[in-house]
Amino acid sequence: MKSEEKAYVQYRLGRAKTALREAKLLLDAGGLHTAVNRLYYACFDCVSALLLTEGRSSSKHSGVRAFFDRDFVNTGRIPVPLGRFYRRIEARRKKADYGDLVTFRAEEVARWLGVAEEFVGALSTLLEEAIQ
Repeated sequence: MKSEEKAYVQYRLGRAKTALREAKLLLDAGGLHTAVNRLYYACFDCVSALLLTEGRSSSKHSGVRAFFDRDFVNTGRIPVPLGRFYRRIEARRKKADYGDLVTFRAEEVARWLGVAEEFVGALSTLLEEAIQ
């Protein structure tokens, strides 16, 4: 992997960790819709970085998800429950950002935060192995 690709992977991983911290702050402050947005983007940044380690990218969120499912979830490199979570948090982010009359409960967003932390942790391990 080229040094600029490694730098990009590290940058995306840093963004993911920042988005998780932002989600926690927003959850604590009652900003549930924006917390959901940050949870999704924490996962998205990790997935985008992971795809790059194998020379893949997409300009569309659906393309990123499709590559992730095919190359990582369906092959068993990422546990299926984490793959399902990624799909669900993407759908929830769309509702949070674009839906009308959408509400979230703090308890459910807190639960998603825990899973997002697990997701980022699992992908971080793969990313760190890939850039060594």
